[in-house]
Amino acid sequence: MFIYHIVTAEVWDRFSASDHYSSPGLDTEGFIHCSYAEQVDGVIERYYGQENTVLVLTIDCSLLSSRLVSEPSTAGELYPHIYGMINKSAIVSIEVRNV
Repeated sequence: MFIYHIVTAEVWDRFSASDHYSSPGLDTEGFIHCSYAEQVDGVIERYYGQENTVLVLTIDCSLLSSRLVSEPSTAGELYPHIYGMINKSAIVSIEVRNV
């Protein structure tokens, strides 16, 4: 199973030399926000409309070293949340999306 994390290039670049990735949400909320495939476009529209481009990380859940939980979020819809850093070995592709 795959899940997706949306990030700006600026945030992603901060972790270029690391084996793990973290988002600001991990520090402020205790988890990294992710999406299921059918949620990606809506999340980009809601939260990244001011960006020119974003990166969509495809994460293989079976390779994650941190705990993954599906929890209600926007309008009670279930979203995948990662409780810990994302090991880069679980990221199987990175897509550049124009917003």
